[in-house]
Amino acid sequence: MALSLPCSHVSAAESDAVDVVHYWVSKSEARALDVFRDAWGRAGNRWIDLPMENKVAVQRAVSDRVANGYAPSVMQWNANEGSRELPEMGIVLDLEEVAAADHWRDVLPATVLDRISYQGKIYFAPTSIHAENWLWTSKALFDRIGLPVPRTWEEIFVAADRIKRDGHVALALGGGRWEISLIFNNIMHHKLGSEGYARIIRGDASMVRDPRMADALAMLRRLSQYVEPAQARIGKSWADATAAVGSGHAGMQFMGDWAKGELMTHGYAVDKDFQCSLVPGTEIAYFMVIDAFAFPTTNREASIEVQRDFARMVMDRENQVAFSSVKGSLPVRTDVDPNSLDRCGRLGLEMIAEKSGVSAQSMAMSAQVSEGFIAILANFFDDDRLSVEAVQEQLYAILSKG
Repeated sequence: MALSLPCSHVSAAESDAVDVVHYWVSKSEARALDVFRDAWGRAGNRWIDLPMENKVAVQRAVSDRVANGYAPSVMQWNANEGSRELPEMGIVLDLEEVAAADHWRDVLPATVLDRISYQGKIYFAPTSIHAENWLWTSKALFDRIGLPVPRTWEEIFVAADRIKRDGHVALALGGGRWEISLIFNNIMHHKLGSEGYARIIRGDASMVRDPRMADALAMLRRLSQYVEPAQARIGKSWADATAAVGSGHAGMQFMGDWAKGELMTHGYAVDKDFQCSLVPGTEIAYFMVIDAFAFPTTNREASIEVQRDFARMVMDRENQVAFSSVKGSLPVRTDVDPNSLDRCGRLGLEMIAEKSGVSAQSMAMSAQVSEGFIAILANFFDDDRLSVEAVQEQLYAILSKG
């Protein structure tokens, strides 16, 4: 996203408040954000909430405000490859003073440090680590039908057939096109292996023409027969699909671990109402997404101090644990007690400790390429008239542009 930020006088900061632009709007996301809101309020500060529908809406809103000279104090941002353009252009505050004083480098994993830094300085306050390659299953539905938690792709398809025959939705899916790309990322890793997956998400167009990529697309097409039709998914969110798994109205969902936060917010418990496992073929990887806050630059020292205080609050160890326990994520700090995590969280922590983290597709590709990649996959998933070969060429073209 191209931004041009003049030195701005942020009205919210002038009135000792922060205006926070974010897209955490589901039930669990809002409750998790309350951890930071409440901590900020207890310190005697004010928070002006500016929720947006999604990541694209946040980028658009921030860009508009920046162009008009009144950037927000705080903005939610993914710490990914593309995020480095913000410090490169000099439009976000560097947090080096806070990071050095609070010893961030001693408690953050190397992968996280790399993503929040630019030319040796830290620019983002990370909130949590998510992973995208999780499979969530309804314990009630699986127990009733007599199905084990799938450990292979063949078992996934066997379970899907049984659940569908039983009159239920086998694979829960909302209306977000990105949800389809999450499914496909798992399939890509399964079919192409770690090296092939990494080459694809880093933009190696030649890999798209690999025969294994055709196999991956064919598997995605096969999965499309187990979801509700596209028309029925309009207006439904990923959180709606997650709730269907928790209630036993749907059998499975491929979704990041934010789904766990949503399930728990609805009162469901791991190993009682739902079960978690890494998607078959991705057990050696952890498709990491690093959520963070960034702070647009201002020329007022008082505003800068407020932004630094906010960054310090986000990285507070107790706030990190409390936030992740609701969000379904892992704290970014390595000095947390693993006993405070549930089974799913401990499994994720083990993956991080074993340095099994790899970038999620959305973290490695530029925003423009990622959006094009997702759109092509979603069209293919919902339109069986599109051939595998045609989609391979469309994907080749979009990656070639990147």
